[in-house]
Amino acid sequence: MKSRIKTVLEIGDDLQDDVLEILIENVESHLKGLLKGDIPDELNYIVEEITIRRFNRLGTEGMKSEMVEGHRIDFYDLKDEFTPYMDIIDDYRDYDSKAGKVVFF
Repeated sequence: MKSRIKTVLEIGDDLQDDVLEILIENVESHLKGLLKGDIPDELNYIVEEITIRRFNRLGTEGMKSEMVEGHRIDFYDLKDEFTPYMDIIDDYRDYDSKAGKVVFF
C-alpha cells in the first residue's frame, strides 16, 4: 500500500516513509473502528485516498481553507474525512454483522 501511495504522491525516495507509515496506521485504525473489525481488501482504496489527503495536508492541519492568488482549497475536518465513504462502510459493517447468522422464518 505504501508503495502505491508513494507513486501517487510522486515520492521516489524513502525520506517520507516513517510519516507515511504513521498516517497509514492512523487511517487504518480509524477505519477499523468504523467497521468494527478488520478492513476488507476491497476497502484499502479508502485508506490510500485518505492517507494521501492527510499527507498533502501536513503543515496545514489547523486550517479549514486556504486562498492564494484566487486559488482556494477547502479541507475536510478530520471528523468528516470518511463522510464520502460512509455508505460503503455502513454496507460492509451491516453485511459483516449479518454474516454467519441463521435467520428462521
